[in-house]
Amino acid sequence: MYYEVIPAKVFIKSPSLDDGILTYAYFEKLAPGTVVFIPLGNKIVLGVVYRAVKKPICNFEIKTISRVALERPIPSHLLKAIIWLSSYYLVPLPQVVSLFLPNTLDRAHKIASSFEMALQATVPVEITRKSADELVKTPKIPLNAAQKRALSDLDASESNTRLLHGVTGSGKTNIYLTLATRAYRANTSTILLVPEIALTSQLVSIFKETFGEDVILIHSRQTDKTRRETWEKTLTDDSPKVIIGPRSALLLPLHNLGLIIVDEAHESAYFQDQTPKYSAVRLASFIANSRNIPCILGTATPLVQDYYLAVEHGSLTTLKEKAKETAVTPAVKVIDFKDRTLFSKNRYFSDPLLKQIKKNLKNGYQTLIYHNRRGSAPVTICESCGWQALCPNCYLPLTLHSDSFELICHTCGHKEKVPSSCPECKHSDIIHKGFGTKLLESELKKLFKDARIARFDADNDKESTLDQLYKTVKNGEIDIIIGTQTIAKGLDLPRLATVGVVQADAGLSLPDYSAEERTYHLLTQVLGRIGRGHIKEANAFIQAFNPENPVITAAIDSDYTKFYKYLIRKRQKSHFPPFFYLAKISVVYKTEKSALTKIKQIYSALKSNHNIYLSAPTPAFHERTTTGFVWQIVIKSSHRKDLTQAIKNLKSFPDIRLVIDPPSLL
Repeated sequence: MYYEVIPAKVFIKSPSLDDGILTYAYFEKLAPGTVVFIPLGNKIVLGVVYRAVKKPICNFEIKTISRVALERPIPSHLLKAIIWLSSYYLVPLPQVVSLFLPNTLDRAHKIASSFEMALQATVPVEITRKSADELVKTPKIPLNAAQKRALSDLDASESNTRLLHGVTGSGKTNIYLTLATRAYRANTSTILLVPEIALTSQLVSIFKETFGEDVILIHSRQTDKTRRETWEKTLTDDSPKVIIGPRSALLLPLHNLGLIIVDEAHESAYFQDQTPKYSAVRLASFIANSRNIPCILGTATPLVQDYYLAVEHGSLTTLKEKAKETAVTPAVKVIDFKDRTLFSKNRYFSDPLLKQIKKNLKNGYQTLIYHNRRGSAPVTICESCGWQALCPNCYLPLTLHSDSFELICHTCGHKEKVPSSCPECKHSDIIHKGFGTKLLESELKKLFKDARIARFDADNDKESTLDQLYKTVKNGEIDIIIGTQTIAKGLDLPRLATVGVVQADAGLSLPDYSAEERTYHLLTQVLGRIGRGHIKEANAFIQAFNPENPVITAAIDSDYTKFYKYLIRKRQKSHFPPFFYLAKISVVYKTEKSALTKIKQIYSALKSNHNIYLSAPTPAFHERTTTGFVWQIVIKSSHRKDLTQAIKNLKSFPDIRLVIDPPSLL
């Protein structure tokens, strides 16, 4: 018998997908999806059986599969997903297969027999069935009228992928729980995707209260051994489970998968920016269609293209009411940063904001100061000659971190001491412009000497987990919280009364089609931390240089429809998603001349395709990296086939870097 096998861990540079499936012989019948060991060159590597084939006509000897690695094949929906992901994102099949198998699966380990696997699965199944019976008898998860209507709308949708657009605090988690309970009672498993497991301790604890030990967590801090054991357990054990984790949770080999939920579906973390580059949201949708099961995309701020598709397919469900009757609408004060009369006490914090912080301290309430920029100052320059401190690797401005008195590159991590004089003109007129969270922290400590102040961003002590930091804040041990988007997402802070956004329009100047969308998401998320019904106080202070910007006004008004209408018109006019498909092609070379020469050659090769739009060859936003100079071309097309065909024609350029459907062009 002969089989087509997709080898794993074989690096192929070319965007061509022709070489990815090899033919082998074997003396026994093998099911598609069986994981096997195969000889490849002078190595033995893992592979996944794709299908049985007739004996090929060839003038060389067909090699034989060495042995079966695992007796139970991976489920058919994952095998289909491997083929689809390779074709959809133009990624060589071996790279895709490696994504779906544990890192250590090819190392020596005990291979369980069919009898042993059945025996191992029997006990958990019996225990789970008992707990499932108990779950059926427990009271139903309480849903308010709005949540019941939303659940009915989701049930009525004919599309497998359904968008649940629920405002912050509307109780989307209750709907997730209800759907997962249904799946559990039907003896099927649920995958709940979250953008970052460390930010979802509340969500995990709620699900554990309902499903107990049948909740399985996946996260980046787990060892390879633990992740492999989890993978093998899900392959062999058909008892219902609830899997909670980031992108990788979607790749677990659940044979009884009955439901997929993507929480905070707008998050960029669902796009893997390392090879193979893909969207977990799109993959979840494909798997749901393949298995004919629901895939719920839950978010308070949907991606514009997801919202557009949901409206087009009639799969949109809205949840506009807050879950708690005690929830209050925050009083929002917009402050023009240009009006310096409002900043008489401090140049970063307006007088009304400082007055409210003082009031909160007196009443025992908390204040969250939000600014999405780390460090103390983003620009270091010489006032005498104009010299600027740039990263020697990336050519991007170095950020001052005043606590360590270092200049740090937030792109590659390069560090250097702050010069006492200008390296160019030798003058001592070195100044630092702009501000980050560290500077804001030092300013607030001067203003409120007795307050307990903590900064939460990516510069925090690595040994401190976000979960521990969150517990500290939740327990009321912090008075003033300073943070970037790390603290703004999804956390329920019971004593939080005030949010102060230091510069709301800071991200709008970035040269990227998704900059406005990211700004709207972040502002909505941070404003969603208040008014959740814990306390009567709820107010926000939005400081901006351009407070009339439609993105900022829509976020302040909690008006997604207004924001959507504004941005969808811009996207249609400028040929961006959802009306056009995108691809970004880049090259990296040691010299800028070589990079420019190569990108021009690629541009010339693409020009013959008449069904695509091409940008001019340009330096990337991060023009210089540790590996060299980066130049790029952006391709647009109204038809995905035209886009992918143009890329497939670039076989003579094996060194290109490719991203299809990039969430950002930076």
